[in-house]
Amino acid sequence: MPHKKFEPRLNIMGIPSFSKPWFFRWGSRAEELLPEPSLLEQNYQYDGKVLIIGAGASGLAAARVLKKNKIDFSIIEATDRLGGRLKEDTDFANFPVDQGAEWIHNLPGILDVLNGSPGKAEEIDLVRQWMKETASWNGSQLKETSNFKFELVHRFFPEYKFKKSTWYEFVTKNVADDDVQDRIQFNAPVTEIDYSGTNVVVTTADGQKHEADKVIVTVSVGVLRSGNIKFVPNLPEEKQKALEDVHFHKGFKLGLKFSTKFYPDIIEEKMGITGEKGFYDMAFGKGPAADNVLGLLCTGELAEPYYDLASEGDIVKAVLGELDAMYDGEATRSFQGDYWLEDWGRKEFTQGTYVEGFRISKSTVASLAQPLERKIYFAGEATDTYQQMGVPGAVLSGYKAVSDMMA
Repeated sequence: MPHKKFEPRLNIMGIPSFSKPWFFRWGSRAEELLPEPSLLEQNYQYDGKVLIIGAGASGLAAARVLKKNKIDFSIIEATDRLGGRLKEDTDFANFPVDQGAEWIHNLPGILDVLNGSPGKAEEIDLVRQWMKETASWNGSQLKETSNFKFELVHRFFPEYKFKKSTWYEFVTKNVADDDVQDRIQFNAPVTEIDYSGTNVVVTTADGQKHEADKVIVTVSVGVLRSGNIKFVPNLPEEKQKALEDVHFHKGFKLGLKFSTKFYPDIIEEKMGITGEKGFYDMAFGKGPAADNVLGLLCTGELAEPYYDLASEGDIVKAVLGELDAMYDGEATRSFQGDYWLEDWGRKEFTQGTYVEGFRISKSTVASLAQPLERKIYFAGEATDTYQQMGVPGAVLSGYKAVSDMMA
């Protein structure tokens, strides 16, 4: 597919994009890889039936393209809601809270690419994730830290958040078609995908069988490698190995409401290949934000001690205890009793949190995206060959799966 000529909009640190190694070319630093013309401008003709498995960001994106081109399709979703790992809560605080994906790992213009409408990003209030008050915690000592590192990171790899909305709202209003829910069968976990015959036969947990000419699989890496979906024939060995090579950690996101903001913008504890853990001000830049909401993101091996606890309440108590140790009991004094916990790592139909694209090799991404006998296509953040991250990568992979299918 042709790509637009690279004219760098982000000339930070004087490093031209074409000279950067693979692991630096993600998000805004990989803009030359974005498709031109937009995949939303492509027109397709197809008389067959397409089945999409999963109603997350990539599944909804694929549905948009199929609907636009009047191609017969339906969506099978394992849960009782659309959005996948996108989720919002508009009642917890006086600002909408992202309980799933939260950051835009790119420049604002990526929203135009996802929506297919130049200038759309200018209509949306965004806030730059530029943390000013920072600290670190090593389990026993809290230290105020220089924000130089964050300034360097955000200059090199800018990130934004929605000021008055959420990723869930953006995708459901600007990516998903208005009547897409009419095409979704909810509460229908897939147990088998048989592509051995002329048509693909998809079986759900209740025994229903759905036939289609082509299938787009958008379930998470965690679900694919769990073996809960049986493929007939089996997934190729190369694809199975690629799934195992991806860092897709279990983990959770927790939000706590306090009467006072006794904490800084961010408290770093650890980030690396084996997982990450950090507290951050969820109200940062949100407007107008009167409520104090502290978020905790914890993945990988750092989540295991919490998973050893008996209940959500015990996890909250343990977290409050950590914060009390940092701030001389202020957490317990200020805690208002309100919290939410999204445990994406232990949910049956996600089994993990997110993929960090820059940790995946180019060959692994290609293997994950490789279709099976031109019948089964794969979409999701881990299959994004345009090297975006998070939601943009998931959406673009959904558009591309349809493009590849129709090629």
